[in-house]
Amino acid sequence: MHHGLTPAGENAVSELAGKYAISTDAVRAMLDAVNSGRGTMAQFNVAELGGSGQWMRGGMTMVGNMFDHGLKARVDGLCRDLSELLANNQVYPPAQTNSRPAGSWWPNELGSPSSSGGQNGSQYAYFPSARRLAILANGRLSVFDTLDHSIGGVQQAQGGGPGSLEFTSQFGTFTAASLPLVDPGNQNTPAPQQPAPQQTFSQPAPQASGSSEGSMSLDEVTSAIEALASLHNKGILTDAEFETKKAQLLGRI
Repeated sequence: MHHGLTPAGENAVSELAGKYAISTDAVRAMLDAVNSGRGTMAQFNVAELGGSGQWMRGGMTMVGNMFDHGLKARVDGLCRDLSELLANNQVYPPAQTNSRPAGSWWPNELGSPSSSGGQNGSQYAYFPSARRLAILANGRLSVFDTLDHSIGGVQQAQGGGPGSLEFTSQFGTFTAASLPLVDPGNQNTPAPQQPAPQQTFSQPAPQASGSSEGSMSLDEVTSAIEALASLHNKGILTDAEFETKKAQLLGRI
């Protein structure tokens, strides 16, 4: 029994059936096999393609008649096209669920992972259709773009602590840090640095009538004179007013 397909998936199956001169049922069977192999391998049993066989991206193709090189080439071409189709199109409709599985911690929009687990304080969930890898380590959630990786294994880095997971794909071993970060989630980020308060200048508050003016520090007098100079440069104070005020302030040091 085949899985349901999106309209784009149905159209692609019809096109590939015509391209390789086989039935749509045969293409659907191969599509499911390549999808089960995460786009990099397939084990199949399709009568139109020689019965039982295996395919692996990178060159290994086995069919029932090992000397039928034309059939090998056709199976390899079909599987390559199907792998490309799965990597770049929404072929299968997203699974409809009424509720999230118990223990789910990844973003809802990613759907259900093909694999998930945890080691030494770290959790991971892999979503091949969305090409996403979610990591939860030390209470921090991050989502990465898996690019062309087809993840087939996970392990704790030797001597590594929480969060030091390593993954294996057709390209070898790698860490999540080598992938583009597409959603930092609730990662802890340094608090934004507060800007230094701007220095403002103001003239000394007028003293109450009959009271004597108190002394001022050199910094206070300098700040006040600079404020007066700004007013003078703007034409708010005349030359005489500026000199008078300046003398008054210098006399309070």
